[in-house]
Parts: sequence; structure tokens; C-alpha cells
Amino acid sequence: MLNVITLQWVIIQCCKYLSPGNCVESLGAVWIVGLQWFFFTTVLVLYLVYFPPHLKYVNITSHTVPWSHDMVTTEHVPSTEWRLATFAGFTTLIHFLFITFTTFFLILTEDYTLPQKPYPIPSPNPPPSPPSYPTPYPSHRIALWATFLGVLSAALAVIQYAPQLWTTWKAKTVGALSIPMMCIQTPGAVLMVTSIAIRPGTNWTSWITYATAGVMQGSLLVMCICWKVRQRRLDIDDFGRPIHSGHAGSTHATAAPSTSAAAASTSHSETTPLLSNNSATNPAPKKKAWEFWKN
Repeated sequence: MLNVITLQWVIIQCCKYLSPGNCVESLGAVWIVGLQWFFFTTVLVLYLVYFPPHLKYVNITSHTVPWSHDMVTTEHVPSTEWRLATFAGFTTLIHFLFITFTTFFLILTEDYTLPQKPYPIPSPNPPPSPPSYPTPYPSHRIALWATFLGVLSAALAVIQYAPQLWTTWKAKTVGALSIPMMCIQTPGAVLMVTSIAIRPGTNWTSWITYATAGVMQGSLLVMCICWKVRQRRLDIDDFGRPIHSGHAGSTHATAAPSTSAAAASTSHSETTPLLSNNSATNPAPKKKAWEFWKN
């Protein structure tokens, strides 16, 4: 959001010369990115406010004297999940305050000139020497800061989606992820990137974050669709639990006679080892590279 504000600050300042409708239309990129930032921040705040109370703290029991069971102390300490959540919240707040202060300090100390009323009328006989114009906006330092904000935001988007992609890949189930929501958000990222890219005053640093998030969310969507097909084939739900208990019971029932028959056909003696290595006699079939969705 601050990247777009930095690059379009002159357009924001020009709103004093425009009608309200033209001002709102010219600041379309600021409204789009601002709403996105507002809703993401709201989700983080609600997550911290409505964190389950019974998961915030845990009781740790320790012996003051190791050889005495009478000296026992119980500590009420924050859980690992709650400490991680509060650390993420405070880190996000400090990061936001720092980049906000730096952004507006650079913008407000920038030397640029806006046209003043009444606007000057060009002279029919211009002077021979070219007039002196103010430094064009954005200057070099403003452009560097905007690039830093865009690249940093894209890197944080990768850090945001990478754990979810890895967790979903290892779990091989959809879990609590919503496929319809991702079907809406993935094409929406394409529209959002296009809308920001065509706005005057923006550059690649303004839309690279949303392009990165859209690509990673599209990858997550494709992965969830593959796992959904796998879940139907294995007759399990989104969390890996069997859907039809009768189907699972019939599977165990049909597997029981074969197991007992195999046990009956095997001769046991005093020299037979208690733990037989069945994997050596019956090796598991090798899985093909393209059959990654199978067990």
C-alpha cells in the first residue's frame, strides 16, 4: 500500500484541483491496494482477539527437589502457539510503524512544485534561455524507497505462502482450505495486477507483490484439486478420515481371512524369529514419478 502511495503522491496532491469523482477515479490503485491491506490487517487483528483462551497458556509441573515428590511446583506459562501469534502481531505493528514513518518523512521532505492558481499563460515570445523546472517526481531516493517496499512486500508474500504450500504437500489432503475461495482469488489476482499496472505513476514494484501471491495461490489451488481427486479415490474426507465406515469395515473383513490363511500356512518353531521381515520377501511396488497423489 505504501509503495502505491509513494509513487502516486503527486496524483494524490492534485486531487485539490479535481472534482470528487475524478479524484476517486484517478486514485483507483490506492483504493484497491488500501482495501486489500485493510482486510488483511482485520484478519490478523481478529485472529489475535479471538484466539482460543484454552490454547493461550499451558501448565508445566516441575520438581523443585529431584529426589522429593513433595516439592512440586506448577507454572502457568504461555503456549508456543500464543507466543508465536503475539510475536507476529508485535513484529507486524513495529514494521508498519517504521515504514509508515519513513515513507511520509521522505515524501514530505521532497522538493517538488505543484501548479498554483491562477495557472500561468504561456508567453507568445518565450525567453531565449530555457526556464528552470523543479526536480521531477519521483526523485532517485523516492524511487529507491518505493522499489525497496515492493521487493520487500513480494518477499514477505513468499514467506507467507511457502509454509502453507509445504504443509499441504506433506499432508496430501485439502484440510481447512477452501477451494471455491481460491478459485475466486486466483483470477482476481490477475485482474488486480492488470488494474494496478495500467495506472499512471505505478511501475513493476507496485504489482509484483500481487503477482507473486497470485502465482503461489494458483499453485496451492492446483495442489488442492489434485488432493481432492486423491481423497475421492481413497474415500476419505478433507482431513484424511474415512467417509464410509462400512467400506472400511468390509476392507478389514476381507483382509482378515487372507491374513489368517497366511498365518496358518506359515510353520513356526522354536527357531522362528518373533519379528519376521515381510518387507524383504514382499517388497512394496515402486511408485511412478507422475503418481505423486497416491500413497
